[in-house]
Order: sequence, then structure tokens, then C-alpha cells
Amino acid sequence: MSTPFKPQSDLLRVLIERGYVHQCSDFEGLDAKAKAGEATAYIGFDATAPSLHVGSLLQIMMLRWMQKTGNKPLPLMGGGTTMVGDPSGRDESRKVLTLADIENNKAGIKSVFSKFLTFGEGRTDAFMVDNAEWLTKLNYIEFLRDVGRHFSVNRMLSMDSVRMRIEREQELSFLEFNYMCLQSYDFVELHKRYGVVLQMGGSDQWGNIVSGIDLGRRMGTAQLYALTSPLLTTASGAKMGKTAAGAVWLNPDMLSPYDYWQFWRNTEDRDVGRFLKLFTELPIDEIARLEALGGSEINDAKKILATEATAMLHGRAEAERAAETARKTFEEGVAADTLPTIEVSKAEFDAGLGVLGVFVTAGLVASNGEARRQVKGGGLRVNDAAVTDERAVLSAADLNSDGAVKLSLGKKRHVLLRPR
Repeated sequence: MSTPFKPQSDLLRVLIERGYVHQCSDFEGLDAKAKAGEATAYIGFDATAPSLHVGSLLQIMMLRWMQKTGNKPLPLMGGGTTMVGDPSGRDESRKVLTLADIENNKAGIKSVFSKFLTFGEGRTDAFMVDNAEWLTKLNYIEFLRDVGRHFSVNRMLSMDSVRMRIEREQELSFLEFNYMCLQSYDFVELHKRYGVVLQMGGSDQWGNIVSGIDLGRRMGTAQLYALTSPLLTTASGAKMGKTAAGAVWLNPDMLSPYDYWQFWRNTEDRDVGRFLKLFTELPIDEIARLEALGGSEINDAKKILATEATAMLHGRAEAERAAETARKTFEEGVAADTLPTIEVSKAEFDAGLGVLGVFVTAGLVASNGEARRQVKGGGLRVNDAAVTDERAVLSAADLNSDGAVKLSLGKKRHVLLRPR
């Protein structure tokens, strides 16, 4: 990312230096606000699942750096906008969630932010709000008259999130078409209530964010600012946050600290330096040293990335525990008792568990069909021995000295099955 000016604020210096910045509506204006410690910023998170996944981590880290550089972060729960659904980057409408689903999802999501931000009443302390507080109270006719009149349908149709759906002849509901209006209104409302001057988000949110700036201008707010991060993909082009086994969730009840550590450990060589800048707080010169490691030594950098990223989310003790589990599993060849564990009843185990179903239950494969394909390719192992018979059944003979069975998918994913 190159810019035509040298940042004077710690905020923009750090964000640019570490690779967080894709676009900004006014570098100089925002830089001045941030230097004075007057940049209160928000990022919205819709409650579409009971946990955020690692694809949201870039935005969370941006809020963290806001706070660390003397400004104020505001994570916004999208309790209201979740009812509508953001069309950005999607080929079809989101599933309409019930109010109960949204509330449950919000509860799961909120727990993550306390790991990254300090909440309180201080000048730079974070605080969390929910746009349901004002969106659910809107009178539709008044909203159309006072807010809707500032939006040009011609301009809305030109936005990527809308235009691409129309060009592909994919349905865009009237409900989704309103999302841009609601997100823009959020920006204005947050400025009025809390003095928010900056909205940040992914690059796919640029149109929605600048619409909020424009709405603020038309409704008489002070100058507002937009800053977006680049679309994050791996060096091979894969979307960040998705793996063959599914999403990389941030809540420990949906993905164990060990599996989270393993996700970062499996980073592609070409991504190590970039991810160290984005997802750890290691100094830039130390990252440059790690990034320059060649051959097998790059694996040491990956372990540091995995441990630092896991420590930030799950705590240093869990991160070091995961690192030690991996060391014992891969370097000593033992079934470490700290591997992710699933339990089945002893009666169920004694009755005979089909090997295909066991791997599905363990979350190592998504279906029996996928398990069969893995068997044919030699990808499934029980106690480090390849599964060759898809009709095989686990028995007491498969229990190790600790009373468990080690299930493995390839060389890097392992789960202990323990009868109780």
C-alpha cells in the first residue's frame, strides 16, 4: 500500500506499515484526527452465526490497533441489520433468522471482543452497541421521508453488491436492497450519539461506507471518514477463514485452541510474513527476520505465528499447550493427551462403531462419502495405521494404554476418541 503522504499519526503509520489499508476517503483528514486522539471508529458485525470466524479477525485487529494508538474503538453488533442481510459479496439472499437465533448469535459473538479490546469508561476504552437499539424503532414512513430521500436509486444500482447480482440475473430482494440505507444510517446515528467519525470494514464494504459519509453530509454531520482493508486471500488464492473442514471459528466451543493453532501452523510459506504483520503484534524488524528464513526454518516462523495468534485469542497458556501438543504429536509420534477429545458412551463403543461414522462424529470429515474418498486415498488413520477397509469397526483392541483411540486425517489433524 503506497500513499502520497507520510502519516503523522501512530494509527495510520501502523495500519499502513502492517498492511491493513486498502482505501481511505481522506488520508490527511483522518491522519489529523487520529494524531489528536479524536478518531472514534466503528466496524459492524452482523450476527449471522454463533461465532465470528477468522475472516473477521482482520477487522478486529484494526479495532485493537485503534485502541493501542490512543483512539477509541466501537464494535457494533448488527442486531437490526442481521434481520435484513447484507448482499455484499453474495450470490444469493442470506437465510432469514429468527429473533431468538439472532440473540443467541450475538451472545456468542460478544465474548470474543473482550480478548482483543479493553472495555470501560476511559477515553480510549472500547464500548459495544447494537444497531437494533435504533433500527427496530424506526417509523418506516418517517425513515423514507427523512433518510430515504437522500439516496439515488441510480447510484445504488451501480454499487458492486447490487450490480453483480443483477448482471448475473440472481435475485436481489427489496429487503436486501435496503441494507445500504440502514448501514449508512448507522454511521450517521453513531456520529450523533457517540461522536464516531470513522467507519472501517473490508474492501467489499467501500460502497456502503462512502454512502454513509454522503448521507452524513446531506444530514448535517461533521466530516466522516472511510477506511477499508484488502480482501484477504491466501497466496494460492483461497478465501481466508475457510478450510476443507469448514470455517475457522473464533469461539473455543466451536473450534478448539489446538485446531486454531494448527490452522496458523499450516500457513503457506508465502503468507508467513504477511500474516505475522496482520495477526500478531511482533515488531516489524522481528517479522522481517522470520520472513527471511529459508528452507525448513520457515516452519519455525509458522510455529511462532501459530503461538502468537492463538495466545491473543485463547491466552498464552492455551497457545503454549497447543504448541507442546503438536510437538509431541509430530516430533515424538505420541498421542498427546491434550489433543482434541470426543467422548462416546462405553455401551455405544462396545456395540461397535463403524470407522466411517466415527470420523464424521469427530469432525474430521463432513460425511460418510467424504470418509470413503479419504480411505481410498489413504487419508484416514486409526492409531497412526491407515484405514483400508471402510467397513471396519472399532473395538477394545483399538484402545491405547490411556483408554483412547487416536483418529487422524492426513498428517496434521488428530482427535482422540474416548469411551466413558
